[in-house]
Amino acid sequence: MKIIKVSGSHYECGKQIGMACAEALHRSLANSRAWIDGCNLWDDYRAAAQPYWAATERAFPWVVDEIRGAAEGAGIDFQDLFTTAVEEIFAGPLVGRCSDFAARPPASDGHVLLAHNNDLSPATQELIVGVEWRLPDHPTLFTIGVGGLFLSIGLNAAKVCLTGNELSPNDERPGIPRLLIARALLSARSFGEAAAIALHPDRASSYNNLISTAEGEIASVEASATDHEMLFPEEGWLVHTNHYSHPRMKQYERASDKIAGSISRFERASELMRARPGPATLPMLKTFLADHDASPVALCRHGEKNKTVFSALIDLTDGTVDAAVGNPCHSEFARVWAIG
Repeated sequence: MKIIKVSGSHYECGKQIGMACAEALHRSLANSRAWIDGCNLWDDYRAAAQPYWAATERAFPWVVDEIRGAAEGAGIDFQDLFTTAVEEIFAGPLVGRCSDFAARPPASDGHVLLAHNNDLSPATQELIVGVEWRLPDHPTLFTIGVGGLFLSIGLNAAKVCLTGNELSPNDERPGIPRLLIARALLSARSFGEAAAIALHPDRASSYNNLISTAEGEIASVEASATDHEMLFPEEGWLVHTNHYSHPRMKQYERASDKIAGSISRFERASELMRARPGPATLPMLKTFLADHDASPVALCRHGEKNKTVFSALIDLTDGTVDAAVGNPCHSEFARVWAIG
């Protein structure tokens, strides 16, 4: 995995990412443009992104500064780069995305542990970048995502961690893009602050934001644009994939006929945690991430259109992140970051 370190103001950090990851960001932009159907031009998408830009500027101007810096560093038009961050305007087929495990005592070895598989298109695998951010006004943080700028997961020096899963709510609206809510969330110094950011009233939609702290606070903030529920560990653990699992939130599922793969991963993850041979450890969770025993979609996904492109094992108690690029069944995990 490519790892870079950036420091300075939000704009300066963005610019450093843009310079270091220019090729990946250009390819990410090209991938976004490839989603366009024959009835629309790129300028239509740029126009559609305008209210999302305005909402983000009002709520988190520093996030916009990071994108401005990255655009300059990579030599990309700012509005083009911002548009790629607005997932809500790119309609496309629903595909499996991420699988998550979280464990704390009594389900774990005494530590707060997280395990995450990230499923995207195979071409995305070589665009995955880890970034250490040192900012004057926020805790130092480490993120992993596409092109360095757009994160999938992260951990900060306050030991607030974000993993989670893409959802497909049916009440999306113009507002702060869910991808940028995720970035803003990692500025938090506490569970309560992180949850408040996840549930910002001007959010355009939402992921399932799995927020955890070293103190053992763990919750899946399962939200749509206009509603939410929180799911907490039972017997010290929880799992989540890419569908609404809280009974009251199922009304927001946009395409309930297309979540069979997510359900199969959720059920298998739950089965593995229930049948685990003892307290969860990182080596045990690594084997769970590499599991192929589910149908129609396994936790460790191999496919021509969608596969596991990176995995992470996080010990929040110790403040460490181990990660592997590619399928966890055959990729080597390495320590990519540690607090301090």
